[in-house]
Amino acid sequence: MQTTYDPDKRKLLSGLSHGSIFFSPLFLTIGIPLGISFLSDDPVVKDSAKEAINYHLNVWVYTAIAGFLAFFWWTIVLLPIIWIAGALLLVVTWVLPAIAILKSLSDPSQVFRYPFIFRLL
Repeated sequence: MQTTYDPDKRKLLSGLSHGSIFFSPLFLTIGIPLGISFLSDDPVVKDSAKEAINYHLNVWVYTAIAGFLAFFWWTIVLLPIIWIAGALLLVVTWVLPAIAILKSLSDPSQVFRYPFIFRLL
């Protein structure tokens, strides 16, 4: 038995999962994809929510590493590297979810896979 899923609902929930990182830099933003993952029956929406959760976790780890380096190793030599890495992290944090939202809206049957992240779930 094949089940069909509503493509508009799929677009909305997948886009909301990926876009949750824009709501706030607080830890509460991971609650949106977690809730969507538990409440939805759609396998594509569940995979999109998992991917968004993995992206959140990776952003937090990379931000913690950058913060550690900036706080403890702020010598003259490392300071420009830390600023460049921090700026790159900020750009990636905003650009990749925007691309994920656009991909989710353009092709709701495909899950957007973030590049260069560790998938813990």
